[in-house]
Amino acid sequence: MRKREFKIPFHFAAAGAIILLALFLLLGYIWKVLSDSSFFSVRQVVVRNSGQSFDYLKGRNIFKIDLKGESKKALSGCPGCRKVRFLKVLPDCVIVDFVERRPVALAKFYKNYAIDREGVLFSPSGSVEEAGLPVIYGLEAKIFGPKSGVRYKRPEIDLALSIIREFNANKALNDFVLKRVDVSSLQSAKIFIFLPKREADYTRAVPQLSWSGFEVRVGEGSMRQKMMILGGLLTHSEKELSEIRYVDLRFNEPVIQFKEKP
Repeated sequence: MRKREFKIPFHFAAAGAIILLALFLLLGYIWKVLSDSSFFSVRQVVVRNSGQSFDYLKGRNIFKIDLKGESKKALSGCPGCRKVRFLKVLPDCVIVDFVERRPVALAKFYKNYAIDREGVLFSPSGSVEEAGLPVIYGLEAKIFGPKSGVRYKRPEIDLALSIIREFNANKALNDFVLKRVDVSSLQSAKIFIFLPKREADYTRAVPQLSWSGFEVRVGEGSMRQKMMILGGLLTHSEKELSEIRYVDLRFNEPVIQFKEKP
């Protein structure tokens, strides 16, 4: 049994085509009216989180502004920004919002660079220098002539950011301060942490270290697991934390080496 074919009558098809054409022409007319109207000329540009000026947008029709193009151009001139958003507020206002990168550490080169969670380097502000962020060492021999605003894909950077992320996420380590991350060698990667103030021994006349802390050798592998192990070791240590010389997490069994008593 043959299936019956359904055919749209010609007059219905013609009517539909005419309606679509009419809608297209109407939308085109509306666009022309809006894009040529002085009512929608930009009179105000509000810039947030930046001192840059975008007065050149004033007088232009708000519908003719290429938001993506303007955003890309503004972002190229702001290496410390994650993105720049352009928003149209009808009838005559444009808002430019600079979203700054949030540093998670400083990277040691011939000068310090800030680095965000995506691995992008940028120039730090004075407030960043004073924020006590950890400093990443070992990149100066891997990246030559670092540039602000560039994301460098290096295993050393990935490892350092993983260490910082998992250290900060572990509640058992909240009272400790991550001071330094050394990724000169992936297999021998290590961190330096400060002790909580209540554990630091400030009574010694000649301390063995110039700071109240110790080294943790982490190497490679799952940093989440290693930070959990570290937190457990420090929480249940039978001796004073100020007596720890270093902790080694590179092998199956973690090792705590204590200082030798004089």
